[in-house]
Amino acid sequence: MSLAAKLPYNHPYSGGFPGLGSQPLPQDADCLDYLGRMAVADGAGVEVSVANAVDAFVSGLKSDGVWDSIRASCVLAGARTLAGALVPLVGTAPTNVANGFVEGDYDRQNGLTGDGATTYLDSGRANDADDQDDKHIAFYAADDAASGVGYMGSLTRSPTVVPTQLYSGAGVVRGYINNGVDTTRPYSGGFAGAQRLDELTVETRAGGVTLQASTTSSGGNSFNTFVFCRNDDGTPGAFANSTVAFYSIGTSLDLALLDTHVTNYIAAIGVAI
Repeated sequence: MSLAAKLPYNHPYSGGFPGLGSQPLPQDADCLDYLGRMAVADGAGVEVSVANAVDAFVSGLKSDGVWDSIRASCVLAGARTLAGALVPLVGTAPTNVANGFVEGDYDRQNGLTGDGATTYLDSGRANDADDQDDKHIAFYAADDAASGVGYMGSLTRSPTVVPTQLYSGAGVVRGYINNGVDTTRPYSGGFAGAQRLDELTVETRAGGVTLQASTTSSGGNSFNTFVFCRNDDGTPGAFANSTVAFYSIGTSLDLALLDTHVTNYIAAIGVAI
């Protein structure tokens, strides 16, 4: 990697040194807005190589028609610091509840690691912010969590249990979208997502395969979606100890395309840093 690629993307010579050639810089307006907010939180701009990886990610999501369906999201890999990682790509900034995550929990290449006991993020987005029949949740983790933990989601228990969550079952991930019936896929790390396309149709994707099933929507809940655990009727529970590099919440989209772009971004960050 050249010296210029290691410079902050907003350095005067980030485009290349005079007389020594040039290199591309991020161009997308939403990418530049995100990088600018991240730079404030980090205290410095990320390297050109990282900034270009973000630019390719955002541009790819837009070109494939996925971007507008993402309503709340954090890219938890690439930023220089934990504060930078918690700057939202889209939507409301998550709350690091009780300042549970500390700098040592964050790795630029791999993401943010939960302790499986107390640390979690409140996404700030309520489950009912999106239509109960038009909704997705998704994440990218370095590894599978232990059985019986919630990667992300929320649920209500009264009058019946109605979850919207991605939940681990030791070697599988169980996707629920406003219904108590899960759609299960084998899982050992990487991208996983679940969504409801309409009143009758849900999908869960993991391991590069999407499973579609018919489960009737049975209402939703008004609780905020938590990440690294689930919001269980207003109380955090089922904590995960996984390392998470990305999450998103919003309306339904093409899970395979989101998978491709997120997975490509994580691979690019592995090279850029």
